[in-house]
Amino acid sequence: MGRVVAVANQKGGVGKTTTAINLAAALALSGHRTLLIDLDPQGSATTGVGRHSSDLHGNVYEVVIDGRAAAEVTHPTSVENLDVMPATRDLVGAEVELVNLPDREHRLFTAIAPIREAYEYLLIDCPPSLGLLTVNALRAADGVLVPLQAEYYALEGLTALLDTVGRVRDALNPTLALDGLVLTMFDGRNSLARQVQTEVRTHFGSQVYSTVIPRNVRLSESPSHGVPVLIYDPSSRGSVAYQALAVEVLTQQHAAPSGTVARPG
Repeated sequence: MGRVVAVANQKGGVGKTTTAINLAAALALSGHRTLLIDLDPQGSATTGVGRHSSDLHGNVYEVVIDGRAAAEVTHPTSVENLDVMPATRDLVGAEVELVNLPDREHRLFTAIAPIREAYEYLLIDCPPSLGLLTVNALRAADGVLVPLQAEYYALEGLTALLDTVGRVRDALNPTLALDGLVLTMFDGRNSLARQVQTEVRTHFGSQVYSTVIPRNVRLSESPSHGVPVLIYDPSSRGSVAYQALAVEVLTQQHAAPSGTVARPG
């Protein structure tokens, strides 16, 4: 079955959606059948691959809330081997609606089980929160990838996220692994960014991917064109970085055994 990876960080503006889009595209372009699941009510991952939920029949809200079959709401993108399960703004109310639904934490896991064999990778773009949608993503996932901005407050909120990962592992998903942390928006000319990188690697060691995602204008421009940066400008620094991250994801040996999650000291 395909490996399910939740791309999560409840702190906004850290490159989470950018990472979900471009890592999914890099995996797909390297020949791996990939599904991008947009679980963020903002729907940026959907539009970032050139699709709009208003133009499509079916979305992830209908899967999680109404129990619609996941296969009915997956749609192709312009990227070879990459499909998307689009988001809709109705997800804003899903947190409240889920509270009273049976098996509220398991609904995404149950929904995508029948389609996992159709893909090698299923990447979930989580909302910037630790609510029930993110819990659903963590329950459905085999691993968690955490984008971490190279700035002063990089570790702010990370403890809460890792605690949530640990709680989900203990209560719902005992095999959930921390796949790793990836530093994003990195400017090597900035001494503070270099200091943050050193601190993060000191705290987390091999749980931090070697690849660092740079600040890159092309990464910022590509969503407005509805394509991943690997299509928009394949030779850009951002594109090269996400291709390198994909190679790491494909070849990585999990540094943290199941049941172990390092926390910042």
